[in-house]
Amino acid sequence: MFAPRRDFLNEEAPANYVAGLGRGATGFTTRSDIGPAREGPSDDAIQEALAKRAEQIANENAGNDDEDRFADAENDAGIFAKGAYDEEDEEADKIYSEVDERMDSRRKARREAREKQEQEEYELKNPKVSQQFADLKRALSKVSDDEWANIPEVGDLTGKNRRGRKALQSERRFYAVPDSVLAGRAPGSYDNSVDSSADGAASSLDGTITDFRQISQAKDKMLGIRLDQAGTDSEIGSTNIDPKGYLTSLSNSVVRTGTDSEVGSVSKHRELLLSVVKTDPKHANGWIAIAKLEEQANRLSAARKYIQQGCDNCPTNEDVWLENMRLNSNPSDAKIIAARAAQHMPKSVKIWLEAMNLETETVAKKRVVRKALENIPQSVTLWKEAVNLEEDPNDAKILLARATTLVPLAVDLWVALARLETDDNARKVLNKARQAVRTSHEFWVEGAKLEERAGNAARVDMLISRGVAELQRRGGMLKREQWIEEAESCEREGMPATCQAIIRATLGQGIEDDDREAVWLEDAQRLIGKECYETARAVYAYALRVFPNVNTLWQRATSLEKLHGTTQSLFAILEKAVEACPDSKDLWLLYSKECVLSSDVDAARSVLSRAFEHNPNDEDIWIAAVDIEASNKEYDRARQLLLRARNDASTERVWIKSVVLERQLKDPAAALLLVNEALQMFPKSPKLSMMKGQIFESLQKPDQAREAYSSGTKASPKSVTLWLLLARLEESIIVRCRSVLERAALANPKSPRLWLERIRVERRHGNVNQAKNLVAKALQECPTASYVWAESVAMEPRTQRKPRLIDALKKCENDAVIICAIARLFWGERKPDKAKSWFEKAVKADPDNGDNWAWWYKMLAQYNDEAEITPLVDKFVVTDPRHGEVWPVIVKDVDNFGKDKVELLKLAASKMTL
Repeated sequence: MFAPRRDFLNEEAPANYVAGLGRGATGFTTRSDIGPAREGPSDDAIQEALAKRAEQIANENAGNDDEDRFADAENDAGIFAKGAYDEEDEEADKIYSEVDERMDSRRKARREAREKQEQEEYELKNPKVSQQFADLKRALSKVSDDEWANIPEVGDLTGKNRRGRKALQSERRFYAVPDSVLAGRAPGSYDNSVDSSADGAASSLDGTITDFRQISQAKDKMLGIRLDQAGTDSEIGSTNIDPKGYLTSLSNSVVRTGTDSEVGSVSKHRELLLSVVKTDPKHANGWIAIAKLEEQANRLSAARKYIQQGCDNCPTNEDVWLENMRLNSNPSDAKIIAARAAQHMPKSVKIWLEAMNLETETVAKKRVVRKALENIPQSVTLWKEAVNLEEDPNDAKILLARATTLVPLAVDLWVALARLETDDNARKVLNKARQAVRTSHEFWVEGAKLEERAGNAARVDMLISRGVAELQRRGGMLKREQWIEEAESCEREGMPATCQAIIRATLGQGIEDDDREAVWLEDAQRLIGKECYETARAVYAYALRVFPNVNTLWQRATSLEKLHGTTQSLFAILEKAVEACPDSKDLWLLYSKECVLSSDVDAARSVLSRAFEHNPNDEDIWIAAVDIEASNKEYDRARQLLLRARNDASTERVWIKSVVLERQLKDPAAALLLVNEALQMFPKSPKLSMMKGQIFESLQKPDQAREAYSSGTKASPKSVTLWLLLARLEESIIVRCRSVLERAALANPKSPRLWLERIRVERRHGNVNQAKNLVAKALQECPTASYVWAESVAMEPRTQRKPRLIDALKKCENDAVIICAIARLFWGERKPDKAKSWFEKAVKADPDNGDNWAWWYKMLAQYNDEAEITPLVDKFVVTDPRHGEVWPVIVKDVDNFGKDKVELLKLAASKMTL
């Protein structure tokens, strides 16, 4: 055992101990005693004492080797304390210092750059006050003298008004109103009930009424407004505030009360403006400003006096005269002023136009315009006004002929004259116009329109081609986008041939060869969005001449003809498409489908037989042929086709179609044989396992169905639908159902469908709290799962659904499921107009979701709105949705085989419950 260590103060001093030796003290000196007080120990004694001390410390800390780890490696006092510092040491230190300087200079540039960047970042985050107002200081250089003079004086705000300000602040303090005041209780009363009237309002002692029901309705109204704004912004991507007119609307909404402060402000501005016009009487803007100030102050006589003085002092400024005519509402006075203005400024077009507008009779207007043209014969604006006033086309032609002679560069006047002339004379006019203005494209386009109206379609392309070549030679060629705009304008005027000619002549200019296809597809889509279908059709036609073998272009062009063309044009372009791309099965299938929709089954069979020649043993073509025969109730022929397909093209999809057909024909035994045979070839097919289980369920054999689903989940653990079918089969025993869903979640993490099924299982069994916990976990794991959000909204109380929907709309932007949930909420609140608008938004957001169509149809059917049901059904049939939650189940149900889409829509609507 070690002996206990003594306290430091009670230990004995070591041998040869000298107080203060460690600090370098060996004595002290006084004023009277110069020199050390005593002689210090020798060097040998110091070394011996240090050695003994080190030995003592080593004995006390025996076995502890960690002390050396914390020793200062650069402190050589113990070894070299008494070493001599010679020239070699000095030279070595010098070399080391030079090396350090050299290394420091190498990193100097990077270090200074880093320090400069850090300094700039710091100044950017922590700017000085002078830097914050630097831009405002620079802007002060643009302040005019008038603006400096109009800066109001601050006044004295020190000392004398402090007490008044404190009193005013004390009056402006607000305190929370107790509930007793809101409820109308008397002071000192301890009644816990609120005395409410029949309409939900509580009365207080002073007679005021607080209507709590109106407060709640206002809150609901604000939430509805927020929903509308959120839906509009998410769908369109724009704000509801007009940035240009916002400040104007704010200024117009200010109520002018005519207080003393406003009157004082008007007086101050009047004095400032009077000083301006007195200092510089030729300052026209000053006279206009003071006249407007007096007009706002309802002093019209003073305003007219000042503006008349402005006219006298500034007779050559048209703005002053125009303001004077505006302020004089009496037409006779305004005409006199206009006459004086025309005398002083006979070359001002604005003055003459204002004088013409003052006249009420057409004859007087013509007289004024002709007088103006005598003074300004080169004004295009005046010539246009003169032509517009003429009612006789012959008089208008005479004026335009004179106008084009005086103003030969006015393109609009030439075009107007050509439109008034006969065809032969119009050609002569346009030829003269081209000679006068060689860089104008309008004359070539107008000439093409003229030929199209005359029925000379062959000359249209010739004129546009010549015009493009001439403009390129003269340097007046437009950009490609501008030519497309010209084509759009021609289409709106009913000139399709000119539109197509412009596209053919100019669509390919200025585009790289690698970008042509993508750019033309984008152009066509933009034109379709503008409802310029003829121009888009011309773009597709030009693109298909350049790329005749591109499948995408043919499909887009076919879609355009299907939606906005005729049946003849659709079949014509489909025939061209399959001839250009015979190996494209998609075009063949589209062709056959359109034949079926047109009730031409023989043509559809012919198309598919031609498709087999170019695409032998293709499963899609086999299945399309089977669908045609099955839809026409030719079941034997459909079975024969499937038998041949299983022998020639034995694919999984062909076997699935064979099983589906037998189930639709209510032959479960044959379907079971086929599905067992198919599973031997495709054991990992989830659809085959699903169908096998469903067949056993239809035969009332739950054990075999359970075995089929279990085998399927083992072979295809990633198939969520298989897990859901197995869980629903086990739902009668909730423990088993939960176990299945938990195993499914392990195999398919973050699956919104599994979370949704777990939530609904708990709701169906009355476990509402457990369902809410699952909703919270699901939204943490899948924050954008729209179906989970919709389910959580349905679980909330009716008063809490709108805020919940707002949160859902923020998380799932423009999601059709959430938008449909909002529509259903308004429907439940008996607001059909709002519900219709939101259902329309949902269908636009995702037209392939059949559930949204079914919900919309159900609401319209409830209100018996036949005027809207018919167009809705037509759009639904054309859209042909395939996805959703309820819709696919209705479509694939074997009991619904043979029903048309309208019947299926009604059946799906009947399955929907709020």
